Amino acid sequence: MTEIAEWIAVDWGTSNLRAWLMGKHGVIGMVTSDKGMGALTREGFEPELLRLVGDHLPAEGSVPVIACGMVGARQGWHEAPYITTPCTAPGVAQAVTPEVRDPRLAVRILPGVSQASPPDVMRGEETQIAGFLAQNPDFDGVLCLPGTHTKWVHISAREIVSFRTFMTGEMFALLSGQSVLRHSVSGDGWDQAAFDAAVSDAMGTPQKFTARLFSLRAGSLLDGTDAATSRARLSGLLMGLEIAGAKDYWLGREIVLIGAPKLNALYTAALTPQGASVRETDGADIVLAGLKAAHEESNT
Repeated sequence: MTEIAEWIAVDWGTSNLRAWLMGKHGVIGMVTSDKGMGALTREGFEPELLRLVGDHLPAEGSVPVIACGMVGARQGWHEAPYITTPCTAPGVAQAVTPEVRDPRLAVRILPGVSQASPPDVMRGEETQIAGFLAQNPDFDGVLCLPGTHTKWVHISAREIVSFRTFMTGEMFALLSGQSVLRHSVSGDGWDQAAFDAAVSDAMGTPQKFTARLFSLRAGSLLDGTDAATSRARLSGLLMGLEIAGAKDYWLGREIVLIGAPKLNALYTAALTPQGASVRETDGADIVLAGLKAAHEESNT
């Protein structure tokens, strides 16, 4: 017999979504879809959610659904306006409620966070921050959330004081997939020594960045540099620029990395030689912790 969910936690991004079916004692199931915001019209969100969780809804009554991420973007299901820093991570008090046709769904979408100067925004990461702070309420330092658009976030007194976004992951994808460098870096290999040296080069002489990029192509043509080495150098050059640019955030502060283990490892390798204090946590379940915190808030 299919178990009925007491409430549902949803992380709805641009490309994918995850929904956790929650019971009295925790997760009773998880469903996923490749129908992220980018693949749906505004009218398509409710049907996709029902396709995933409909079997776990009651015949009568409604089930609370708390969602975060790009589902609340302007192009999403219902825009959830940004909360401006400095602020606590947004909760259900700031959530918006989209109209639904199926009365079994009681949906609330958490807002993102914005910063006026310099202009910056986040959507989804703020729920990971809420999840981390629910588990570490006395943390005072910097959270780094590696990804396509990496966030560096200064946390103090349980507030998001300020943050900066670095497009390092997207730049790597563009350069390795669409530039002339694609011929030199294709493959899955890795050269850690080449990465470490490139981080140091970029931090020491950032003005040579674009010249070093072309040297990756020239090296593969003239010296036969293998793709694993060139790929690691490209990653290291981009990472070095980011680490240098984020120095005001991490210098003299404790840093916690919240991300996938492979990305966390790269950031640790880049930061440790700078004398930074770094620890890692797997970001896979942190967003669920943030959604749980929002749900608990709704019950108080």
